[in-house]
Amino acid sequence: MNHWNSSNPDEVKAHILEISTLFWQALADRNIDLRFSYCADIVTFIGSGVNEKAANKQEYIAINKTGIEQYPNPFKMKNLWERISMIDNMAWVENEIEWIQEIGGKDEKQLLRNTVILKQFGERWLIVHVHGSVPDFRLSGNNYIANAETIELNRELEQEVYQRTKDLNETLEDLKSAQSQLIQSEKMASLGELTAGIAHEIQNPLNFVNNFSQVNTELIDELKEELTSGDQQAAIEIADNIRENEKKINHHGNRADAIVKAMLQHSRSSPGQKEPTDINALCDEYLRLSYHGLRAKDKNFNADFKTDFDKTIGKIDIVPQDIGRVLLNLYNNAFYAVAEKMAEQKEGYKPIVSVSTKKINSRVEVTVKDNGKGIPQKVMDKIFQPFFTTKPAGHGTGLGLSLSYDIIKAHGGKIKVGSPPGGEAGKEGEGAEFNIEIPIT
Repeated sequence: MNHWNSSNPDEVKAHILEISTLFWQALADRNIDLRFSYCADIVTFIGSGVNEKAANKQEYIAINKTGIEQYPNPFKMKNLWERISMIDNMAWVENEIEWIQEIGGKDEKQLLRNTVILKQFGERWLIVHVHGSVPDFRLSGNNYIANAETIELNRELEQEVYQRTKDLNETLEDLKSAQSQLIQSEKMASLGELTAGIAHEIQNPLNFVNNFSQVNTELIDELKEELTSGDQQAAIEIADNIRENEKKINHHGNRADAIVKAMLQHSRSSPGQKEPTDINALCDEYLRLSYHGLRAKDKNFNADFKTDFDKTIGKIDIVPQDIGRVLLNLYNNAFYAVAEKMAEQKEGYKPIVSVSTKKINSRVEVTVKDNGKGIPQKVMDKIFQPFFTTKPAGHGTGLGLSLSYDIIKAHGGKIKVGSPPGGEAGKEGEGAEFNIEIPIT
C-alpha cells in the first residue's frame, strides 16, 4: 500500500498524507499490525508522559499494546488540521486529532497533537519518528487553545530528529564507500600475491615447451638424414620420438594456459554465478601458485606441501573466482606461519602445508593445515572479524579471513579454525587447521 514511484511533488505529498492518516486510523481501530506496516524498523517515539518514549520499533509496539490493553475498544477519530513539509527524501506531517470514545453512554473527547517524520526507502515512504502529545489547553466553547511553548518544543525536537537522521545517513554512506575501497584493496593485494606465483610457476612449463621444441628441431634434421640414407626403421623411431615430444609440448602448453586462466579468473570481478568446477584441481592450482608467490619474494624460503584429494568428488557448483580467493588467502596465511616459525626455529624444523578434500554425504570438506606457529586461544574467536590481523603493520589488511568467511557463507557453507589432530587447540607452536564445508547442490 505504501509503495510509490512518482516525480510529481503534489502526488507525493498526497501519498504521504494518506500514509499518516492510515497510520492514525489503524490506532483508532486498535489494529497494531496494520499500524506498524507503515513504520520503518528504526522508528522512534516520544509522547508527553514521562515514560512515553521508545528507542525502536519493538519498544513502540509494546507501548501500543499496553494502551490497547487499557482501552481495547476502538476510537472515533477526527482530524482537525494537518500540514506537510518536505526536504529531500524526508517529510514530516503535523496534525491535531480529536479522539472520541464512548464511556458510560457519553462521548469523551481528547485532543492529541502529533508529528510523524517519514523517510523514503527506495519506492516506499516509511515513518521513522513519531511525536504525540496532549497539549496544555483550556476548552473555550468547541475550540482548543494550545500552549505555544509545547508547539515550539515539538518543532525543535522534530528538527533535531531530522538532523540526526540526516547525519546518520551521511555517515552510513561514508562507511559503505570506505568498505568498498578496502575490499578492492584486499582483492588487489591477493592479485599481487597470485601474479608473483604465476611469474615463478609459469616458467617451468615454458622451459619444457622450449626444450622439447629445440629437441624436435634436432630430431627433424636427423629424420631427414635417415630418410635420405633409406633407413626407414630409424626414421620411424625418430618420428615416434617427435610425436612423444609433441605430446609433452602440448601438456606443458596446457599447463601454462591453465595458470594464466587462473590469474584471469582471480582478477576478474566475480559475477556471483556458480559453475561446475573441479575443486581438486582448483585446490592444487592455488596451492602451487601461493607457494611460488612466496618463493618469488623470498628466495631462501622452502617448504613441503602435500595434497590428498578425494577423486570421487567430481565437479561441484561454486563460484571459482571466489573460492579461489578463499584458498589463496588460507594458503598465504599457512606459508606465512611456517616461514615465521622457520625463521625462529631452524634446527630440525620442516615446514609443511597440506590440503585435502573429502566428500561427506551432501557436502565437500576442504582442509588446509600447517605446522607453523599456531593461533593463540585469545584470538581464535576474533580472526574472522573485519580488520583483525596478527600480522605486523603493512603485512595484511585484516580483511582476508573476513571476506573468506562471507564467501563461504554465501555458498551456504561453513569455515572453522582449530589446531591439527594431536595438537592442543589455541596453543602456539601447534600449527593451524582450517576446515571449509561446501554443500553439494
